[in-house]
Amino acid sequence: MSEPTAAGVKAGLTARLGPAREREVVCANPTGLHRVAYTEWGDPDNPRVLVCVHGLTRSGRDFDRVAAALGDVYRVVCPDIAGRGRSDWLPDPNRYLVPQYVADMVTLIARLDVEQVDWFGTSMGGLIGMTLAGLPGSPVRKLLVNDIGPHIEPEALRRIGSYVGQSVPFATLDEGIAYAASLASTFGPLTADEWREINTPLIEQREDGTWAFRYDPAIAVPFNATTPEAGAAGEAALWRLFAAIEGPVLVVRGEQSDLLSRETVARMIECGRSVQSVEIPGVGHAPAFLDPEQIAVARRFFVEDASES
Repeated sequence: MSEPTAAGVKAGLTARLGPAREREVVCANPTGLHRVAYTEWGDPDNPRVLVCVHGLTRSGRDFDRVAAALGDVYRVVCPDIAGRGRSDWLPDPNRYLVPQYVADMVTLIARLDVEQVDWFGTSMGGLIGMTLAGLPGSPVRKLLVNDIGPHIEPEALRRIGSYVGQSVPFATLDEGIAYAASLASTFGPLTADEWREINTPLIEQREDGTWAFRYDPAIAVPFNATTPEAGAAGEAALWRLFAAIEGPVLVVRGEQSDLLSRETVARMIECGRSVQSVEIPGVGHAPAFLDPEQIAVARRFFVEDASES
């Protein structure tokens, strides 16, 4: 059987779930307002909502195939976090931090008009999810965290810091797609068409005809300004929040991940209330969830486990 193409995936999504609805919600920051864009799939009246949140420099369109697989059960909502994709850039780059993102997601969930959501968070999206899920009265019912935990390995932070925030021009869209693929090579052995599928939304053409990443380079400002003391305090707070999460949690780890260690996963299982884990072979940080076997992991956790309980 041949691999699905990007065009085939989009056609299948539209046939199965109807056209994607590109929407936005206005959120607050200390100096004003900003728009957070999101893509929504499935029945807009479905009270069962799955929020899928991407990694540091990615976009909500990373989850198109997850939406295709789970849209029969969920209304699937995939935001572009502030400073990325179709969302506004923040006026103060020092606000590119998890507390601002959590506040934005609370506003988004209020816009969706539901009492509870399930959450699929990759990397940064998992940090946002853990923080929100650990708060008293959280709307998060079930949480999948994809290759992230309260402790992040220093080697991975150095790797990410070596490229985040660099404004790199590309002569063509294909050059940009290839460069983005080189940065995300640890996602796994993706085909050229899969890279095109998930990387095209990350890149836009500028007025001078060149191409560039759509994210605000200033997202690197707080990332690079973090001191060891601040990092340690943030990690301690995340462990407390993680221990407070009441609902089921699935921790997904890429077998070759340099960001989430097996030791951290073991500690998450030990300190959490209802935590299980899965390791995805042959990939690093972070599993892309384009492969049917990876998507089946999410479906079992969100859909089949619930039907058996």
